[in-house]
Amino acid sequence: MQRPAKAKTPRRPGQKKASNIEKDPVGVYCRIRPLGAEDTECCVEMISSSTIQLHAPDGIKANRNGEFKETQYSFKKVFGINTNQMELFEDVAKPLIEDLIRCKNGLLFTYGVTGSGKTFTMTGSPGEGGLLPRSLDILFNTIGPFQAKRFVFKPDEKNVMEIQGQVDALLERQKRDSQQSVPKTPSRLKADPEFADMISSEEACKFENVDEDCCYSVFVSYIEIYNNYIYDLLEDAPCDPIRPKPPQSKILREDQNHTMYVAGCTEVEVKSTEEAFEVFWKGQKKRRIANTELNRESSRSHSVFTVKLAQAPLDADGDHILQDKNQVNVSQLCLVDLAGSERTSRTRAEGSRLREAGNINQSLMTLRTCMEVLRENQMCGTNKMVPYRDSKVTHLFKNYFDGEGKVRMVVCVNPKADDYDETMLVMRFAEMTQEVEVARPIDRPICGLAAGRRHKNRAFKDELSRRLDDRGGPSNAVDDPSFLNQLVESLPAIPHFELVDPYDDQSLPRLIEILEKRHRIRQMVTQQYDKTGNALKSMFQQFDSQINAKETFLHEQRCKLSEKDKVILSQKAELERLEKKSKTLEYKVDILQKTTDMYEQDKRSLRQELETREQRLQREQTDRRRMEQRMQGMVTDSKLKWEKECERRVNAKQLEMQNKLWVKDEKLKQLKAIVTESSSSSGGGGIGGFPTERPEKPERPSRERDHNVGQKRSASPSPLHGNVFKTRGGGQAVQFTDIETLKQEFPMASSRKRCSGSGDGEDQIEDIENKAPVTSASSGFGYQKRRKP
Repeated sequence: MQRPAKAKTPRRPGQKKASNIEKDPVGVYCRIRPLGAEDTECCVEMISSSTIQLHAPDGIKANRNGEFKETQYSFKKVFGINTNQMELFEDVAKPLIEDLIRCKNGLLFTYGVTGSGKTFTMTGSPGEGGLLPRSLDILFNTIGPFQAKRFVFKPDEKNVMEIQGQVDALLERQKRDSQQSVPKTPSRLKADPEFADMISSEEACKFENVDEDCCYSVFVSYIEIYNNYIYDLLEDAPCDPIRPKPPQSKILREDQNHTMYVAGCTEVEVKSTEEAFEVFWKGQKKRRIANTELNRESSRSHSVFTVKLAQAPLDADGDHILQDKNQVNVSQLCLVDLAGSERTSRTRAEGSRLREAGNINQSLMTLRTCMEVLRENQMCGTNKMVPYRDSKVTHLFKNYFDGEGKVRMVVCVNPKADDYDETMLVMRFAEMTQEVEVARPIDRPICGLAAGRRHKNRAFKDELSRRLDDRGGPSNAVDDPSFLNQLVESLPAIPHFELVDPYDDQSLPRLIEILEKRHRIRQMVTQQYDKTGNALKSMFQQFDSQINAKETFLHEQRCKLSEKDKVILSQKAELERLEKKSKTLEYKVDILQKTTDMYEQDKRSLRQELETREQRLQREQTDRRRMEQRMQGMVTDSKLKWEKECERRVNAKQLEMQNKLWVKDEKLKQLKAIVTESSSSSGGGGIGGFPTERPEKPERPSRERDHNVGQKRSASPSPLHGNVFKTRGGGQAVQFTDIETLKQEFPMASSRKRCSGSGDGEDQIEDIENKAPVTSASSGFGYQKRRKP
């Protein structure tokens, strides 16, 4: 067994950098996909709620030692094959939505082999909505009653959220309504899936603790990263059926807060879950998918769906949004569906599919490299540069790992035996990612106003409307006849009397008094009315003068506004020119950066090649010096050897010549002896009639002795065999004192017969000539030495 439990790479000794920032590790979850009907062998087993075990399939169970490999991996939580989408959402995505409402960023991405269920986990299917639709649902269920009107929040082109006034927002809404009133030709062949089909009403939920004194707006964007290029899936590009243009790729930029964003990306403001899901499905139809050997609908790009939540506090009255740009808080949640890693040997990809697979694997490899460097920097205290810029995926999410927020990863696993090797690589990456730490987000207070402003404003409006309802609503008292009747009734009443006595002096004066009193009251009322009318007239005149002044002022402001509009148009033109120039310069910078990278790479390669050649040259010089020393030694040894060989050959040649000279001298001496003997025998013979005894031949020295002795003859004559003397021709001759004769051992009879059968010296000379050259013992001759008499 390779390792019975979870094994970690040993940490190198090193001290961590001192920091007061609290950090949390990346949360990694694992989800196991159910086996298909055609798959029978399973290589993944769920041991506990946080541990899985991988079994090698039958084909590759034994390693080099013949043991079985079973590996265990631990996660924050493991979801088995019976886990539904709601359970997964409750543990993984729901805390991120709560942090989003509390102004904290979050990143959630799915990772795994192709065909392991990543897109199903993120999007889901009808009746089983995934993480994305459920996140939208709980977000709008929570902030629905507290959303601001459309176009109150407006994003600019520099990733900054602005607040518009009520009038500007109203104009924007009217402009949008006028654009939407134009009927469009239906282009959809089939109906898009409804959000109601994804999530049932029983599964709807929301958060209770939400700040009611804020207004919220949700903006969504949807991009894909295809072949390391960024494309906007929500961009409404004009379609030319004659000459269709390919979609234009986007570039990454950094805003004033050092946050990476996609420049020129479409951000759509949505007010409901259904509208947000409709926007998502609009972009989903443009996403690149293809049919491969392993997956019928394989994602060929990385998709990023961003939910951006803008919130700003209400004013002190709790009626309108506080017009302070610094009080706007923006948080975002990125839901990423990474494309699956795959082996071309299994997918049999060719052409564009092969290039897509290569770019997918390269971006995932860059993600692994970034995680490894981050882990090493955090655990060992090093400061290595993290290669975020090597891929658009890592460059876009650089802020989540270097800044603050929460990062969650769902590792999708297909337990079939064919994916065992790829699953092992995914498990190792997930195990390493759990050791990377990200700064914990902190709570940011929005403003210092009193809480409950929205509730108090609502209560005040409810009470005002109730009172108006109780009073029957507002009325104009001057035009009301009842008011005139009350005014007439307030005058003194005329008494009812009859004149029956002509001498009645009391009734008429009393009537006159009453009428005069009524007349005085009427005059007073008339004067009051005149006075009020004059006041109103003067007020109207004052209002007219103010209106004229306002109109004059408005006319002046309109003139200034037209001038400002012209300046704005010129500045917009200048801005567009500068934008184009900036894009051109950025393009040139990218080209120069790539050229610089190429030159740097060539420089490194040439430097390595130069170092290699220098090392090779040094080795060759060392070998050459060593070879020269060896050759000098060999030349010296050969010289000494050949000197000894020449000396030996000279000595051998001298010995051979001396032997030849000696043989000739021996022949001459023997011939002389024979001639002398024959002449003496012919002259009377020996004493008493017997022939004189023939002197014995001197014995020739052996080769070994001649070899040993011959080396000394060049210096001095040998005292054993003879004396050296100079000849008349200038040479040297040897006069031996001892004579060696050859004696034939076998056959002896023929030799004696020839010697006795002939008295002349010719046969003896022939016999000696035949015997003299033989020096080997194997030839049947031996040496017999005798002294001269």
